Amino acid sequence: MAKECSNTSCNKSSCEGCGQKQPQSLMAEPNVFSDVKHVIGVVSGKGGVGKSFVTGSLANLMASKGYKVGIMDADITGPSIPKMYGIKGNAQGSDNGIYPMPTANGIEVMSVNLLLPDEETPVIWRGPVLANMVKQFWSDVIWGELDYLFVDMPPGTGDVPLTVFQSLPIEGVVIVTSPQDLVRMIVKKAYNMADMMKVPVLGIVENYSYVKCPDCGKEIKVFGESHIDEIAAELKVPVLGKMPIDVKLAELADSGLFSKIENEYITAAADVMPKAEA
Repeated sequence: MAKECSNTSCNKSSCEGCGQKQPQSLMAEPNVFSDVKHVIGVVSGKGGVGKSFVTGSLANLMASKGYKVGIMDADITGPSIPKMYGIKGNAQGSDNGIYPMPTANGIEVMSVNLLLPDEETPVIWRGPVLANMVKQFWSDVIWGELDYLFVDMPPGTGDVPLTVFQSLPIEGVVIVTSPQDLVRMIVKKAYNMADMMKVPVLGIVENYSYVKCPDCGKEIKVFGESHIDEIAAELKVPVLGKMPIDVKLAELADSGLFSKIENEYITAAADVMPKAEA
């Protein structure tokens, strides 16, 4: 039977045979050929809020400033990043690992769609397998030298988001939401998960904030009035941008031309990113 622990300050030698073992780190080892300076998660409390669009926009923003950028598409069952950037074919590998595929503007991308025989093949896997794939995207992918790796996380607070928080060195997260009645609860779910994992929230991006009338330019609040400013003030985090429904941007994404997008609505996000030398 294990001994009861009587020490107030445990260490390796004092806890031999102790029933209260020190917790082991769940952090995954990076690929030996990767040198990633900052890992940023993009999260949402629910699906359908444009999280992948924001992930790509943040990546484009930092790449335009001269930084080396990558995107890990951790939304394993709903991968969309390769389609947005028009990336075709399968990722190649070697004895050292798997190589990500570059976008037209030089962003390195890894997604399960780049490992499947067809991009329309469904991923019908259980939670533990999905979670393990995310860890492999960190351990088996040769990211090379990156200033920023943006992780497009699946919505909610389930297995895969939890694995990302526990296995990757996430420095901060950006929460994506929309101006609907349930937004307070949804944002707080995402915020509280990050807080429980001791990961700072860098800010909030609101998508679908309004649509501009093509004739008079009036902003029409399709989903009602926004409450994101008061929610952000309550949580003491900044609002990084309010994105309208922009048909031109949507058309570029649907056409695989996301590398051409300069999302003017979230430029403030660059100010909250951990500093890296360009």
